Amino acid sequence: MRSESLQPAPEPPATLFSVTPRADTQTLLVNASETLNSAREMASTLAFDLDGSQRSLLLAIHQLVEMGGLLVDRALEQVAPA
Repeated sequence: MRSESLQPAPEPPATLFSVTPRADTQTLLVNASETLNSAREMASTLAFDLDGSQRSLLLAIHQLVEMGGLLVDRALEQVAPA
C-alpha cells in the first residue's frame, strides 16, 4: 500500500450560499414564495406523521411559514400587480 499525505482542508468561504446581486425584486419574491410553499407542504406532511407535542410544534412552524408566504405574496402583488 502506498502512503499518501493528506492535504489540509481549504478554508471555507465566508458565505457558503449567496443570491446573485443581479436578481430583480420580482424574481426574488417569486423564489421566496415558492420556497415558503415547499416548506409549508413539508411541514404539513410531516405533522400528520407525528403525535403530541411534536405534531403541535410542526403545525406551529407550518403556520409561521404560511404567514411568511402571505407576506411575500402581498409584496409580490405590490411589485408586479396581476
